[in-house]
Amino acid sequence: MSFREEKDTMGTVRVPEDAYFGPQTQRAVENFPISGLTLPAAFMHALALIKQCAARVNSELGLLDADTSKAISQAAQEVMDGKFDNQFVVDVFQTGSGTSTNMNMNEVIASRANEIITGKKGGQKPVHPHDHVNLGQSSNDVMPSAIHIAALISIKKDLMPSLDLLHKAIANKAVEFDQIKKIGRTHLQDAVPMTLGDEFSGYARQIELGIERVKTVEERLAELALGGTAVGTGLNTHPEFSAKAVALISNYSDLTFKPAKNRFEAQAARDAAVETSGALKTIAVSLVKIANDVRWLASGPHCGLGEINIPALQPGSSIMPGKVNPVIPEAVIQAAAQVAGNDTTIMLGGQGGNFELNAMLPVIAYNLLQSISLLATTSKVFAEKCIRGTTANREVCEAYIAKSLALATGLVPHIGYDRAAAIAKKAHETGKTIREIASQEGILSEEALNKLL
Repeated sequence: MSFREEKDTMGTVRVPEDAYFGPQTQRAVENFPISGLTLPAAFMHALALIKQCAARVNSELGLLDADTSKAISQAAQEVMDGKFDNQFVVDVFQTGSGTSTNMNMNEVIASRANEIITGKKGGQKPVHPHDHVNLGQSSNDVMPSAIHIAALISIKKDLMPSLDLLHKAIANKAVEFDQIKKIGRTHLQDAVPMTLGDEFSGYARQIELGIERVKTVEERLAELALGGTAVGTGLNTHPEFSAKAVALISNYSDLTFKPAKNRFEAQAARDAAVETSGALKTIAVSLVKIANDVRWLASGPHCGLGEINIPALQPGSSIMPGKVNPVIPEAVIQAAAQVAGNDTTIMLGGQGGNFELNAMLPVIAYNLLQSISLLATTSKVFAEKCIRGTTANREVCEAYIAKSLALATGLVPHIGYDRAAAIAKKAHETGKTIREIASQEGILSEEALNKLL
């Protein structure tokens, strides 16, 4: 690999010749070779959007010449288009403010802007990563803003459509299964009759409530710290910068963002991220409940419950021929476990606000965006590859009802608890059904038994 030498305030450093990033990014790569994990493209594209809007606003305010602004804006757009995704190389585990990632972005945009203007990438002239790309900004306000922008865009673009898809798929099954009687279960024991549609309607409501929970956090995510610079006072930025830049971000993203009501809170705390993660974790818990029920209801096919059939997608065993496993529900459960773990990390990250800055921004960003992405993809796959293809085994469901001792519950209002319990005990001892024992003892007419049981 060939290298070029670049200078900054700390001296000269060797940077890969094909890199658009510069010396500060190279130092970060050398100093933080920790995990090999980098911030996701969704975050970097949100950060580039901030840089683009900042350049345009600074030009409008007379702080940046038109040619420089145009070059920065073009370079930032190319970043958002994914052309430089391989240039964002700083490890997630870095300086807690995310300064290294912010400078990675500043250097890539400056380098590309210089290439646009002069034909040669790299360097700090005529476009400087600090003086021009980062004009009126600080990592301390830019990084929290990028977290909120990336999270809200990902929720709107990816998560909500997937949850809507899953909700509709389950709700459709609730209607389809509405007339299929089955035995309900509590404590893993037979309870009383219900319909398979009733059961699936509960799952649909869980997802519906999950959607509502996420919607409640959107207002807090819409607040951006941009314009607060170092500690929230707005030092070294134009007084009109924040409102204008946030308005431009809103126009570009087609979402409604607004300057934070209090920039000191917006930079020192990450409560909105913690709240959002909590809503995501709740959805993950709902998905585990639903996926677990689905795989249990489909268990067997001959020696399990077998009340429903789910699509067979692949051979389930390397040793047992003909075995097919519930691979999608199991994948859903594992993804949900990751989201729950991410929530713990985000919670701990939220506690990392000391005085005027939270110093765990990169790890919060990484985990929050991963949770959104996981839930979006998982919900879509669950809907398309499992729920839609699920069918009911009506005969199995009805057979379980006929055999259940819990049917004696329906007799209680007519013959009393003790006598109903005695009938249940006798049915259990003889292997006969509740109907057979009740009919045999003549406790009610056949017409009444038919109505009750």
